[in-house]
Amino acid sequence: MKMSENEFSEIQAVLEDLCEDNSVPKNIKTKFQTMIESFDRPGEASAKVNEALHNLDEIGDDTNLQSYVRTQIWNIVSMLEKVRP
Repeated sequence: MKMSENEFSEIQAVLEDLCEDNSVPKNIKTKFQTMIESFDRPGEASAKVNEALHNLDEIGDDTNLQSYVRTQIWNIVSMLEKVRP
């Protein structure tokens, strides 16, 4: 299944919301911002999805995250896995 621009937009919107959340640590916001930018770059969708999943897996292990932020990360992972080629 190919990932549409709309699906990338939905994921980007969730990541942008997390970037604006004051309870999210700055280093995590930087990683989210990098993911958002990677979705806008040209390239293979499957590579973007795999990179994002890898980064989210690392971020999800961070002990400084609020539980609701971790839940949002799991939601993004779920969205990405649904469209994973």
